[in-house]
Amino acid sequence: MTEDVPGSGKRSLRPLSGVLAAMAVSLTGTRVSAVALPWFVLVTTGSATQTGLVAFCEMTPYVAVKAFTGPLVDRIGPRAVSWTTDLASATAAAAVPLFHTLHMLSFPLLLALVALIGAVRGPGDLAKEVMVPEAAERGGVPLERATGLSGVTERLASTIGPAAGGSLVALLGPLTGLVVNAGCFALGSVIIALALPRGMGHAVEEAPSQAGQPEPGYWRRFGEGFTFLRGELLLLTVIVMVGVTNLLDAGFTTVLMPVWAKESGNGPTAIGLMGSVLGAAAVAGSLVASLAAHRLRRRLVFFTGFLLAGAPRFLILASHAPMGAVLAVFAVSGFGSGFLNPVLGAVLFERVPRRILGRVSALGDSLAWAGIPLGGLAAGAAVASVGLAPVLLAGAAAYFLTTNLTGLRPEWREMDRASGRDAHDRQPEEAVQSSSANLTT
Repeated sequence: MTEDVPGSGKRSLRPLSGVLAAMAVSLTGTRVSAVALPWFVLVTTGSATQTGLVAFCEMTPYVAVKAFTGPLVDRIGPRAVSWTTDLASATAAAAVPLFHTLHMLSFPLLLALVALIGAVRGPGDLAKEVMVPEAAERGGVPLERATGLSGVTERLASTIGPAAGGSLVALLGPLTGLVVNAGCFALGSVIIALALPRGMGHAVEEAPSQAGQPEPGYWRRFGEGFTFLRGELLLLTVIVMVGVTNLLDAGFTTVLMPVWAKESGNGPTAIGLMGSVLGAAAVAGSLVASLAAHRLRRRLVFFTGFLLAGAPRFLILASHAPMGAVLAVFAVSGFGSGFLNPVLGAVLFERVPRRILGRVSALGDSLAWAGIPLGGLAAGAAVASVGLAPVLLAGAAAYFLTTNLTGLRPEWREMDRASGRDAHDRQPEEAVQSSSANLTT
């Protein structure tokens, strides 16, 4: 194995493999927890409202902390941020089953622990994303391919995690799933801290400042990312639309699916099976998109993907259809969702400079995820008030209208124009890595 030093002429896949492996284990653990934690709250409290409240307390600090972490990741270095936050996530996740076993886990303590997990998981996820471009450069891997592999890694975690989570919860109980989540975070921390090459993941260099001017501080770095994003109307429109769909998806995943599984008698195994079918079909869609999407109009691919990925999932659960039909619809929805991130990745790849990658990615992700904390809370309150079926129908209508009405705005034409650019003609400092894996749930 050669030492992976940019510019030395020596290339190795070790950096990219290490980053992708750390992403895979931490994301898989998170997906296991996404099944185990709502089920744990639902069966111990019997309350859809409290289940939504737990999701709110995890995702609110995730979004809030991540929004302001970008400048720190750029300044401290993504490697240090990644392994320390993963270690903190592992500790907090392990505390939930530990305190429950000791009969010390009150509901307020549970909310505090999941809030801590969310607060440290956001910077950890961001730091791994930021290391992908450097890992690709050290390995001589085209950036487009590296970001594609990052997206496939996320989709595979979304396939394996729910299946493992549903099986663990059904066979051994939800606390086992939470223990597995803690172990995955710990393993991800070890991979980043020990398995990556020396010198990787350090702070990025700022643009040279004028003589006599101090190094830019935190708020100036934050402002640079905000100013850049404010001038990108297409990216802002994408973020707003994805923000609404993320809110709906969060309510669907954290409350509506568990409630449906409980009321229908299918149990937690069905939750895992549906999530795995969705994830596997999304992997297939992503692979097809990587081969064919560049030959098609981006807008057509993007909005067709959303048409398949959104409303049908809500409608099939509201229809009391048999499990086979539910899985078929989830497969079609997953396939459509697989086309979304490649398009988002291409657009972001062409627009965001590497130097401000951390802060722009953090802001973009946080804005797109801003509705997620409210999704579970709103869904839980709505189900408690009017029942499951009306909430599913309302969610389907909101998803359809959001993704179709937004597409009428004129700035979407820039998405197709951008596809004609040659990425190889850009200057090296303008190369970027997409954070699109975080723009959809």
